[in-house]
Amino acid sequence: MSAAEADAFVHAVVRDWRSAGVEPKDAALLNYAEKLTHLAAKMEESDLNRLRAVGWDDVAIHDATQIIAYFNYINRIAEGLGVELDAGAPVWGGGKPD
Repeated sequence: MSAAEADAFVHAVVRDWRSAGVEPKDAALLNYAEKLTHLAAKMEESDLNRLRAVGWDDVAIHDATQIIAYFNYINRIAEGLGVELDAGAPVWGGGKPD
């Protein structure tokens, strides 16, 4: 896969991971991440069991949960404090912010 193809795939996943053609194992993790992000209080053992069923082990689930939670945390801090992107910082996909 070329760099351009990889970049296009990442953008497709961000736009709508369900239609981006991700592997079932990765789709299970993305579904978990989405639920943890939007419905954290509704997480259940069955959410973990779905990950285990497609091949994620408990160490990988723990690590993924830590990363998902960290990004949720840091985004809430930035949003809560009104942090804005620096004017000269590159925007994802190249270029500079407006």
